[in-house]
Parts: sequence; C-alpha cells; structure tokens
Amino acid sequence: MRIKRGNNRVGRRKKVMTLARGYYLTKHNCYRIAKLQVERSLQFAFRDRRARKRTMRTLWIARINAAARLFEMSYSQFMAGLKAAGCDLDRKVMADMAVRDREGFGDLVKLAKKGLAAKTA
Repeated sequence: MRIKRGNNRVGRRKKVMTLARGYYLTKHNCYRIAKLQVERSLQFAFRDRRARKRTMRTLWIARINAAARLFEMSYSQFMAGLKAAGCDLDRKVMADMAVRDREGFGDLVKLAKKGLAAKTA
C-alpha cells in the first residue's frame, strides 16, 4: 500500500502561506516564492531579536548620559560611582528614571558622587 501525503503537504503549505500573509506580489500567494521569503524573514527575525537588545542598551546609555550631564557628571563617572556605592540598578531602570523621575535620578547622582568620593579617599 502506497502512502499519499495529501494532508501533510496541505498542512505544511498552509503554514508557510499563513506566515506569508501581508507580503507583496507573488510572495504571498505563490508557494515556491513565499517559502523562500518566509525562510528569509525568519532569519531576519532571529538576527534582529538580538540586534534589538544591543540598540536598546545604546539608547539607555544615551539617556543616562544626557540626564547625568544635567547634574554635571559624565556617564562613566556616574556608573563608577554607583558601582562603588554598591547600587545594582540596571540601565533600563535608570534610563526610565532619567526620563520620568528627574528627582529620583538626582538622588542616584548624589549616591554616585558619594561613592566616587569614598572610592578616591
């Protein structure tokens, strides 16, 4: 008895065509081309999930730097002071504080200045 692959083939193609919804031209309705595009899109998605983490970190650093400079302190001094003071907040939280809670960030800067003073003394 021979095996016919009707349901499996239909299911596999349907999965690819569902992922290809919204693509232009034949990329959304021609299986052969849609399969190539979906494969390529999934590679980009995998790569860019990691790239997003890098770009978000640079954004957080830029925001922290800008806010620290309002209090006459550079980013590197600020981070060194916080490390010396034993503060273990991550950059995401500090960037959010820099944007939304200026007074709280000012307290962090004071803490960093104390940490730097203790480190140099």
